[in-house]
Amino acid sequence: MEIGSARSVAFIAQNQLQKFRDQGYLVCPGILDPNEDLLPVQKEYEMLLDRVADELFLSGEISSKFEHLEFDKRICAMYEEMGSKLHTYLDISLPQKDVEHKTPVHTGPAVFNLITNTKLLNLLEGILGSELYSNPTQHVRIKPPAKYTDNGELLTPEVTTTVWHQDLGTVSPEADESDIVTVWIPFTEANKINGCLLVAPGSHKRGLAVHCHDHMSKYSRQAIPDSLVGKDRKALEMFPGDVLIFDKMTMHASLPNLSQSIRWSFDLRYQKIGWPTGRPSFPGFVVRSETNPSSVLSCPEEWAQLWKEARQKIISDPPGSFQRWREGHPDCA
Repeated sequence: MEIGSARSVAFIAQNQLQKFRDQGYLVCPGILDPNEDLLPVQKEYEMLLDRVADELFLSGEISSKFEHLEFDKRICAMYEEMGSKLHTYLDISLPQKDVEHKTPVHTGPAVFNLITNTKLLNLLEGILGSELYSNPTQHVRIKPPAKYTDNGELLTPEVTTTVWHQDLGTVSPEADESDIVTVWIPFTEANKINGCLLVAPGSHKRGLAVHCHDHMSKYSRQAIPDSLVGKDRKALEMFPGDVLIFDKMTMHASLPNLSQSIRWSFDLRYQKIGWPTGRPSFPGFVVRSETNPSSVLSCPEEWAQLWKEARQKIISDPPGSFQRWREGHPDCA
């Protein structure tokens, strides 16, 4: 990466930008500092898990707080008793449906600082320009080993294997013309054993593929049929501090976690200011603007309040389904 002295962080080089345009993705090694940029989020999640364990133990939903276990083992023990429901207490977004007054969403200051991290924004500025907006389609994925999820329950992609899809297929059609970039950040090593991402290079040039629902599958998501993905697939093994960016149309999936520990990542999305996000009920915000610097949201408490207000609006006026495709499409036969 090229180093920009003005902001003391990495910018995207022209040859890397061209690779992103050609392939639909780009792995950027060592953009973030594990101690400076990732550790505060890890500590925040340790405290969050303390609070969640207290709440679930008092309500009788778990048999123990598992305080004697380290973070990764503790969260696995809680997944074993709670199933994928535990994820709702950890995610940085509200669910797409069944939102209630007590539905949790984590909006801690360390996560806000990650979303607004200068190093990430400088990287994105080379792709999207200087008027940057945080798209609210965002998730944390703390995936336990597969043995904790192979129990027949209906699973979400935040907990287990992610099926082949395009991110544009998970939002409403209003965002079809919006220039949206996904940023995927591993907090643990991501490899073929613990479930790293897979991408189909160049697939972003093929347009939006149909996503089908498989009634025989335990995964609660529509997926691109395997025959439409193509044979060119690349496993992206990465380390904490690395950053992956990819186009909204890039086909991607993940492998199962066959290790003995968690695989932890965040996926964030960014776009140009003023364009639809595809999740109009969820709150985005300005993260950088040279034309109107006063519009930038810099207070994590204000960000948290936006999500509280969104939750109340969603309860009173639930959004429609984000699923674009109905059963019976010929490619789903």
